[in-house]
Amino acid sequence: MKNIHIKKASLYATAIILLSACVQVKNSQQDEHIAMVERTTFTHTTSNYSNNRLPLLPQHFMKLPVGSIQPEGWLKEYLIRQKNGLTGHLNEISAWLEKKNNAWLTTQGDHGWEEVPYWLKGYGDLAYILKDQQMIDEAKIWIEATLKSQRPDGSFGPINMRGDKPELWAQMIMLWCLQSYYEYSNDSRVLDLMTKYFKWQLSLADDKFLEDYWENSRGGDNLLSVYWLYNHTGESFLLELAEKIHRNTADWTQPSSLPNWHNVNIAQCFREPATYYMLNKDSAMLAASYNVHHLIRRTFGQVPGGMFGADENARMGYIDPRQGVETCGMVEQMASDEIMLKISGDPFWAENCEDVAFNTYPAATMPDFKALRYITCPNQITSDAKNHHPGIDNSGPFLAMNPFSCRCCQHNHAQGWPYYAEHLILATPDNGAAVTLYASCQAEIMVGNHQKIKIIENTNYPFEECIRLSIQTEKATEFPLYLRIPSWTRHASLKINGKSAETPLTAGQYARIQRTWNDDDSIELTVPMHLSLRTWQVNKNSVSIDYGPLTFSLKIKERYVKRDSRQTAIGDSQWQQGADAGNWPSFEIFPASAWNYAFVLNKEDALKDFKIVRKNWPDNNFPFTQESCPIEIKATGRKVPSWKIDEYGLCHELPEANAPKGEKESITLIPMGAARLRISAFPNAYE
Repeated sequence: MKNIHIKKASLYATAIILLSACVQVKNSQQDEHIAMVERTTFTHTTSNYSNNRLPLLPQHFMKLPVGSIQPEGWLKEYLIRQKNGLTGHLNEISAWLEKKNNAWLTTQGDHGWEEVPYWLKGYGDLAYILKDQQMIDEAKIWIEATLKSQRPDGSFGPINMRGDKPELWAQMIMLWCLQSYYEYSNDSRVLDLMTKYFKWQLSLADDKFLEDYWENSRGGDNLLSVYWLYNHTGESFLLELAEKIHRNTADWTQPSSLPNWHNVNIAQCFREPATYYMLNKDSAMLAASYNVHHLIRRTFGQVPGGMFGADENARMGYIDPRQGVETCGMVEQMASDEIMLKISGDPFWAENCEDVAFNTYPAATMPDFKALRYITCPNQITSDAKNHHPGIDNSGPFLAMNPFSCRCCQHNHAQGWPYYAEHLILATPDNGAAVTLYASCQAEIMVGNHQKIKIIENTNYPFEECIRLSIQTEKATEFPLYLRIPSWTRHASLKINGKSAETPLTAGQYARIQRTWNDDDSIELTVPMHLSLRTWQVNKNSVSIDYGPLTFSLKIKERYVKRDSRQTAIGDSQWQQGADAGNWPSFEIFPASAWNYAFVLNKEDALKDFKIVRKNWPDNNFPFTQESCPIEIKATGRKVPSWKIDEYGLCHELPEANAPKGEKESITLIPMGAARLRISAFPNAYE
């Protein structure tokens, strides 16, 4: 009898559990609401993460503390290659990171400017993301020295004077390093240093503040750090300093001109008016940042890859896709896109960030991340160590892959992928989560009423169409989940726990899913990719081929020539004593097949004869090489005999559309990011 009662009790308990689960599922389905929105709910009421304090406008998204997101898949592989390559070892070979007599480590130092914080900005975040204790310990050597460098007046770091005016650009970068360190450690000394430093900045006369070229252009970086501290401490003097910074920063609000035409300044500084907009609330300021972005691209950005032609400076008459951009410009543009996304909520900025990250930036480095080049172009048929001036603006070996490819990019490259990884999943003001940049990862995030959950994302995006998410939570919790629906997709679809959502998904907006989420709930977002054609009217009606977020380039056979990097290094590159240059070679890359093709396009249906070919996912989890890219396009082209290498050693400007062409040939296209030599903007031949 006892066993019977036990069995009955067990069955009764099981029934209660099953009934409870059914009720929970039913309630979850009843509570579920999916809506398409252009932006997140705009409010200061978030209780899980610090948004902007009043009177600042709130941000649409808040970045999670560094280390909250653990990348997986190809992005993790990229970060590991950074660790094993230049980023992880630059402190062992670059003279600018030599510890002996470094002005960031000792007041008696004789060298120290932007190179240390440029490198540390990415190195530190990479260490925190990978949870690599050896790297964290190395980063702390520089952080500790910086914290101890503060002088009685509040200034810190190396003293760089321009006459009687302190030069503050390098300190702006180091502030970002300290902010990341605070996210990782909660070390209150960071707040103390920044408070004293900003009081010192406020004490400087306007005619001695932000007067030098770099700091004057880039004052917006200083402004963001002031906001960061204000959001932590709320001290009102910081708002007075914010006004002073904007007043003394170069004017990036001009309707049809720019303060200067330096490519990195443009990519980095166009966001300053939008940053100031959060304080003065004048929408014209936000519009000014959009204007600069589009202004530069109307003339110099009529090219694929998300960037623009300014191989040092943008110059009239040099707008062809053979003009390139610095690696510094790429990573700063990505950072600006991420910042603009948080300020505006506009998914446009996520798409531009992906455009640069997938199509331009990967080709700027060797696959093992042990060398990079200063300039990378949409149309680039040589990567040698020759001087191509004035075809490109700089004089020197600026196209070769070299571990010492100019001291700025050599150090500043480090921020690109770590910052990208930190913006995959963001917090929202309505205590929700947003998946804004798609890549495999695991993210711990607070949602709802202070409930910690984990979001696991599994995808090979941008090389596949399906993004799979799962929720891990200790208890049922209600919160909104935002999913960005790319503007280029058609007929995107959504499944929750295997059930198709009935709400149509609008491209270029967010799907906002409000529901009570349970452990192991699953979401499957499919964003169908289609071949599409872009015509660059300003550049002789040349065309580019896109497939979803990927742009494709001609597959040119690449011939690599290994060189001694000391012989091909740019003039301001310097090795540490004892560094083994043999472990860090340079490479020149030359074309070993024809490159001067025009596309053959069907008059009735331009892309009718373009065929997608899918290949296996690479075993090494790295899809950004010719050999490993998992997707190609078969097309038809005709050689253009008049399109040759010019007197500067570059591919000549694009030929006229009616230039004589050869016989039809089968050609292969690969993702632009996998092509270190590439033709990405093609002459067209409609037939």
